[in-house]
Amino acid sequence: MKKLYKITLGFAALMFQFHAQAQCVNGEAEVEIVVHTVDYGYEGYWELTPAGNGCGNGTIASGGNTIVGCNGSGLQNQPNGGYGDNTQYTEGPWCLIEGNQYDLIYSDDWGDGGFMFEVFVNGYKIKTFDGVGLGATFTFTVEEPPAYDLAVTNSNIYAYVTTGNYDLHAHIFNAGTSTISSFDLNYTVNGGNVQTHSVNGLAMSNYASEEIEHNIPLSISTNGVYTLKIWVDNINGGNQDMNTSNDTLTRQTEAGPGRPNYIDDYVNQTTSIVQIAGFSEQISAPTDLDFHPVLTNKELWVINKGIESTGGSSVTLYNAGEANQTHAYKQDGNAWHFMSLPTALAFSLNGNWATAPGVYDANHNGGSAFTGPSLWSSDMSIYAQPSGGNGSHLDMLHLSPYSQGIAAETDNVFWVFDGYTNDIVRYDFVDDHGPGNDFHGDAIVRRYSDDAVAKDPNNEVVSHLVLDENQQWLYVVDHGNGRVIRIDITTGSDMGGTPNYPMNEPIAEYKEYTGYTQETVVSGLNKPAGIDVIDDRMIISEHTTGEIIIYDISTIPAVELDRIPTGTSSVQGVKIGPEGRIWFVDQNANGVYRIDSELLATSDVNPIDFKIYPNPSTDLFWVNVEDFNQQEINIYDATGKLILNQRLEGTKTQINLDVQPGMYIIEMRNQQGASTQQKLIIEN
Repeated sequence: MKKLYKITLGFAALMFQFHAQAQCVNGEAEVEIVVHTVDYGYEGYWELTPAGNGCGNGTIASGGNTIVGCNGSGLQNQPNGGYGDNTQYTEGPWCLIEGNQYDLIYSDDWGDGGFMFEVFVNGYKIKTFDGVGLGATFTFTVEEPPAYDLAVTNSNIYAYVTTGNYDLHAHIFNAGTSTISSFDLNYTVNGGNVQTHSVNGLAMSNYASEEIEHNIPLSISTNGVYTLKIWVDNINGGNQDMNTSNDTLTRQTEAGPGRPNYIDDYVNQTTSIVQIAGFSEQISAPTDLDFHPVLTNKELWVINKGIESTGGSSVTLYNAGEANQTHAYKQDGNAWHFMSLPTALAFSLNGNWATAPGVYDANHNGGSAFTGPSLWSSDMSIYAQPSGGNGSHLDMLHLSPYSQGIAAETDNVFWVFDGYTNDIVRYDFVDDHGPGNDFHGDAIVRRYSDDAVAKDPNNEVVSHLVLDENQQWLYVVDHGNGRVIRIDITTGSDMGGTPNYPMNEPIAEYKEYTGYTQETVVSGLNKPAGIDVIDDRMIISEHTTGEIIIYDISTIPAVELDRIPTGTSSVQGVKIGPEGRIWFVDQNANGVYRIDSELLATSDVNPIDFKIYPNPSTDLFWVNVEDFNQQEINIYDATGKLILNQRLEGTKTQINLDVQPGMYIIEMRNQQGASTQQKLIIEN
């Protein structure tokens, strides 16, 4: 599964094929297991048994530390013996009955997982298993893969997008035995026309993968819900896939309005500070906040600082700021390590989020520094749920003590303010290792060190950073130097030297970058903390004065436009919300706040309250608007095609819609651009 293994194991697979089936009789197949250990190889033990037997019953083969054995999971005895650290072992071969199922049983002394297993049948890889937590039982069938088996496993189209054209990428995986040189990559939107891109010139061997960009951009022209289907066919010049179960990837995405830019509506206007959540919602010493990327959910995540020995926590506000707001408090079982004194959080568009630790050493044992950013899932069935002895984190890297801020770039790529080395560091987790596991070997880390940033020497005020929506300039609050800088992330190169912080774990790449473009955006600040950017506007929070400063960044140095007093005295993170309003957290007041402006009336940014009846309906139905504000109504069919645009003249309007039965989207939009959607069902 991990990219680090792809080249090495490709050669291993070729070697296996030379002696495949050499010792096995008809009805049997040759099976080998490649075992990969991590930093603590002695912790793992495994057995191969017939499916359902259980550990120690009918054992065919075993490996690793026999002292751990079947019953040593989670005892943390740290016994000597077993495998070496960060080593690959090939076990077998064994002749097993074709078509039968077998169990690979894994147990881990410490309960934090880490081993990775690859299963080969007749020299072809058929399965990979990641050992997580206390251990697990993995079941596989002894079958040689079919000749042609391509799978579409991922895409760059996320659950929420704004309207526009997108270059569609698809991750293609070869589970078959034949080397793939060509295929057709296809997609449809809402069952419409098939868009086909012919891919040639490949050499994808068994278990290899490729990231393919379709040559026809995906067009999403209007707001609404879209169903995207991506599949492959016409393999190697006309061959059909022999396992159709994994051919097609189906994604549903919602096209929404994005974040509107209402920042100028705050300039020189009367504002009010509204507390959204506080101690009763379990907000405690918050340092940062961010909205889930599906903006219509209005799902606001807040990070609590906590204490070093137990770690931070999170509060998720659903329908944030509305009358029906609810909240969920969560703390991971291993927050003491993976979320120790968090200073910041940031969401990526894929729904994962990351935190920056404000500690020197996440192990808290007085030894060398060993900490850095952690990656988490926003899926509540995964996050903060038990996962062996290693918490629910998806990944963690350990090269940035005293991290002061974090910003998302794309997928599992994040930028961190390293308060220990005074660098800005780019972390690419690549493939997350799954909840509670500990494989880090595929990571890519690049340290940007041309200029020294500085943290708060008292470790109280954060130094946040944000990547602008064009994903070119990284804006950084340099608290210790009283300024904001920005870095062009498309510039810079590997300087060829050794980074100024030691690599304390094996990863795929660790380099120091220099020669990048950096500019000072604004200087002379008092105690800057939080930051956000939208278009040519930037907001900065001043921690002690409690002011939110608005800047015009269309020219550099930036021009200050206004300062908004909040009446608080320990402002940390600040965020521009999905409806254009400014939100912030105050640490000492244990509060989450929203700033309202006279120009941002409730009807401008809150959902438009309207009713459709009857629903389901036939052709004729009524639309009632609670607060009439010269709204217009747009009606879209299931493909996103606009079929009606009409301006309302009052609070009650009758509409006669001559369409086919099915689901339609009714969008109400006011003069300020705010909109709300509801579903309408038309029946015969």
